Amino acid sequence: MTKAIKKQALGRGLSALLKDPENDIKSVEDKNADKVVGNILEIELDAIEINPFQPRTNFNEEALRELSISIKELGVIQPITVRKLDFNKYQLISGERRLRASKLAGLETVPAYIRIANDNESLVMALVENIQRHDLDPIEIALSYQRLMDEIQLTQEQMSDRVGKKRSTIANYLRLLKLDPIIQTGIRDGFISMGHGRAIINIEDHDAQADIYQKIVSRNLSVRETEALVKTYQDSLKPAPAKPAKGEPFKVDEEHTKAITGFFGAKVDVKADSKGKGKITIPFHSQEDFNRIIKLIKG
Repeated sequence: MTKAIKKQALGRGLSALLKDPENDIKSVEDKNADKVVGNILEIELDAIEINPFQPRTNFNEEALRELSISIKELGVIQPITVRKLDFNKYQLISGERRLRASKLAGLETVPAYIRIANDNESLVMALVENIQRHDLDPIEIALSYQRLMDEIQLTQEQMSDRVGKKRSTIANYLRLLKLDPIIQTGIRDGFISMGHGRAIINIEDHDAQADIYQKIVSRNLSVRETEALVKTYQDSLKPAPAKPAKGEPFKVDEEHTKAITGFFGAKVDVKADSKGKGKITIPFHSQEDFNRIIKLIKG
């Protein structure tokens, strides 16, 4: 208990350095920087601005109220992290929930780790810390990864090293950003899961994606059922098996019919279907006529 009191008192004492214009610390090379940078100091809430690089955009109001009640009773247990911008002016790097809850609790100051960082360092610290520690929704995580790649020029492999995640995991999150915006909103609002989104992303057409999404929500489909629905849709796009090309329909040549008729001395009936199958009917009118035809056949 004594150590905690001493630590808080020390923090308040060091905070006085930050309010003295003669001790304005702007870099780690400045006098007394070692007493401020990296230490926990009490910072006025009004002196802290929200980090524009903060990936979280949704804050549960009920959870904030519960946290503010806890802060009223126990104080801010885990300090926030800020970077120094100017004299008595700071920007939040991480801990926006704690900052908001502290304001709700009516606090005037909040314990904070002090950092001196440029925009890129601040962005990396904010995004990496949020990805690792907070319950961001899948789309917020995907946007955080994308921002790191775009603004810090990181490859997926380099980002994997930064955040301690497998490259395939990062790739799966980034693919969600190819979904129709309506579906991305559905994931953020909890209507469907990331697993549903990963199944839908296999469909390129956004109208078809939206149609599948509506069926998932209205029918309360599982991820496995969604995968089956997507497969059915994809199968419907495959071209039907090509039918073998039809040749020219078989036709009975009239000259050949006449030749057969002339050979047997009787009006021969020749019939054939389109595939070339058929039969020849040779009529006879008596036993004697039949014997005559047999002799012709035998030659």
